[in-house]
Amino acid sequence: MRAILRTQLAGVTRRPARMLLTGLAVLVASFVVYSTVLAQQITERSILNGLSGTPEAVGLVVRGGLIDNGHLDRISKLPGVAEATGRTEAGLDVNGEYLGLIADPGTGPLSVVTVTEGTFPDGPGQIAVTPRTVERLGLTLGATVNANAGTGKPVPVTIVGIVTPRDDFGFQGYAPASTVVKLTGFDTLNQIDVRLDGGADLDAVRNEITAVTGSGSAPDPTNGADDNGQTEVATGAGVRLDEAREAAGEVDQVFAVVGAFVAVAVVAAGLIAASTFRIVFAQRMRQLALLRAVGAGRSALARALATEGILTGLMAGLTGVAAALAVCHAIPLILGTFGWKVSSPGFPLLPALGTVALAVVITLVAVLAPAFSAARVAPLEALRNAATTGAKTGIGALRWVTGLLFALLAGGVAGYVATKLPGPDPENYDPMPMLLGVIASGGLAFIALIALGPVLVRPVLAVTGWPLRRLGPVGRLAVGGVGGSARRAAAVSVVVALGVTLVAGVLVGGASIRTLADRELAAAAPADFELTSAEGKPLPAALTGRVTANTDLTRVTPYRRVDAVRVAATGGTAGALEDVSATDLAAAGLPRLADLAAVSGSIDDLKPGSVVLGRFVADLAGLSTGDTVVAFTGDRSADGRSADGREVPLRVVAVLSDMAPLHTGLLMDPADLTALGAPAAATGILADAARDGEDGRTAGLQAMRQSYAGQSGFRVDVLADQRDQMNTALTVLLAIALVLIGLTVLIAVVGVGATTALSVVERVRESGLLRAVGMSRGGLRTMLTTESALYGVIGSALGIVLGIPYAWLAVLATGVNAPLALPVWQLAAVFVALVALTALAGVLPARRAARVSPVNALGSE
Repeated sequence: MRAILRTQLAGVTRRPARMLLTGLAVLVASFVVYSTVLAQQITERSILNGLSGTPEAVGLVVRGGLIDNGHLDRISKLPGVAEATGRTEAGLDVNGEYLGLIADPGTGPLSVVTVTEGTFPDGPGQIAVTPRTVERLGLTLGATVNANAGTGKPVPVTIVGIVTPRDDFGFQGYAPASTVVKLTGFDTLNQIDVRLDGGADLDAVRNEITAVTGSGSAPDPTNGADDNGQTEVATGAGVRLDEAREAAGEVDQVFAVVGAFVAVAVVAAGLIAASTFRIVFAQRMRQLALLRAVGAGRSALARALATEGILTGLMAGLTGVAAALAVCHAIPLILGTFGWKVSSPGFPLLPALGTVALAVVITLVAVLAPAFSAARVAPLEALRNAATTGAKTGIGALRWVTGLLFALLAGGVAGYVATKLPGPDPENYDPMPMLLGVIASGGLAFIALIALGPVLVRPVLAVTGWPLRRLGPVGRLAVGGVGGSARRAAAVSVVVALGVTLVAGVLVGGASIRTLADRELAAAAPADFELTSAEGKPLPAALTGRVTANTDLTRVTPYRRVDAVRVAATGGTAGALEDVSATDLAAAGLPRLADLAAVSGSIDDLKPGSVVLGRFVADLAGLSTGDTVVAFTGDRSADGRSADGREVPLRVVAVLSDMAPLHTGLLMDPADLTALGAPAAATGILADAARDGEDGRTAGLQAMRQSYAGQSGFRVDVLADQRDQMNTALTVLLAIALVLIGLTVLIAVVGVGATTALSVVERVRESGLLRAVGMSRGGLRTMLTTESALYGVIGSALGIVLGIPYAWLAVLATGVNAPLALPVWQLAAVFVALVALTALAGVLPARRAARVSPVNALGSE
């Protein structure tokens, strides 16, 4: 055993490049795993050090119970207290818009804002606002506006300063606690922040404050206020730690999701490692045969090969950890040059050891099957060359049975999920079991793909390689090279297929959810702005005219809305659907309404005497397209007619997939809405900004507000912000998912490069023969690069075929009523990108093969 092991290790020492290529995928996986650990350390330490909401200078925090400005005055005068400030908030109505007024000292170490223009308020009726609040609420420095804090009496307040907080949400104002208390009329504080003198005894000051506030005892500094509402005194450090832990808890949830994707990447690395070990062992058959011929036992040879794999994993793990440390420790230094302060990750020793151990385990698991397979080869058969061994394309009966069994299991689980899919708007539906079923079915299908891969490669290659065969000898040789080593091609392509399946699933699922979001936003936010009266009363005709005439606005669309409509099937006297909202919003007036989808009928058929129903109305009333309904207001008399005579018979011409525009249930013709008693004047106005960008939106918002300048009782909602928030959230989630899945794709590409490199190293004679019979260096490079690209073609084709149906099944299993969308161009871009990446992975090995002299190549072993 020792002699065999020394022989194997000597071979590794002579050819270290082979070990590097064999363990490259494991190295990348180790780097990804440990980098994830270090990234979490950087994030959590940065939160603990700088993202707490309580200023670092706060020594004690008084909170809970009933505390007021009297407590604040007495605490400020206590020995050892350098400064104390009260914290409280008030909600103000300013020009019909919400403004959150927050108490802050404005200056000093206890302040959470920085004055950028003007001064911080120092007198009654003065406030400061944030830059985005100035923009959104149309405020100016020095202006005086009326503010209502819910007391029923507007109070004039003056904007004396513009301040920058940590987070600017666009509706924040700041003032001393005394100003906030005076506006609300309630002398109550949420908490008191206390800064201590340099030599003050924290426990002594805390006891004094406890006596002032009437607390029974000094509580645990890391706890919040108790359930009895008792006032407590906590340390500032404890409060900051609580806040940081809450934020870090969210980070932990994010990194738990990241960990799931990293686990998939680790599995991919194991598959690549197993493939490369199989190639290496198959191409070292001459050496293995000689060892068997001189008396080496199968078990001893298998153990030696497994030991080689363990050493490969150890070296790959150590290198990956070292690389992750170097990169992650450089990140704070690089970001520091741009003014971004983040913490260093340190050196988590246990995760480092765990990562190295994981790398060893991955390679050990990966090497076992190839090692025992290589050790079983008889000496005479092993004396054949590597090309003969690598050309085996079939699979045994056991592998056939295993693959078909897992394929049947995958189909059975998928079929079960399909039979349990929920209908529209399911009640008490838990999607998690069905989603887990989709994941389980996908996992079983992937195992079947691994088992049946060599069989599937040839038909896929026959289709995808057809164009290459028409390009001449180089294309035919490339297709033949991949097809002649079906097992090798399957082993590498399956990992590419795993990455593409995940990418295709995210793209298809994301497109479906985005389509659903567009439909919902078309109903909820069909324009950039909405102008309404505060009490839902009709708008003055002059106001509508001013909005329509303003050049900063376009697609101005007045509409009417009636909220107390009842709907019943024709002839029904009971069971009417009550309190349904109806509108006559012109669908042709706003382009975004084109995203509204009808499950039956067409919105274009709307005319007098007809109606378009939201799906919830149709479901609750049991109506469908073609039915006749009666819409009425008020109660019905004994004879079934409307008591006030306002009823309209309507034919259903369409049922929408969700709500009707503006979250109503009925979309009607203006004449029919008038018959129901709707006022002649518009109850709301929708409009878009005439220019794109933030400047155009700000100008449009100011134009809407100027239309009722000097009048109260009106408000403008910026519906475009809702669209932006939704689109940004979807884009960020999709980008994060693609980046995480990119880990698997990266490892797959690395595996393609390693496989191509090993193939080039061991096919030197073949390359020399091709060069000797007249193939140019460029032709040889093209052939080998094309072979590498074909791994991407096969893997991408298999991945898309698997990814699309499973993504659709997952979307249906969520129960969110999302339509099934197919982003054809995005999937095509993924296909092309993967083929390009896998081709790029083969460029360097191909260049190396082309540089070898034909004479030297023909003379090599």
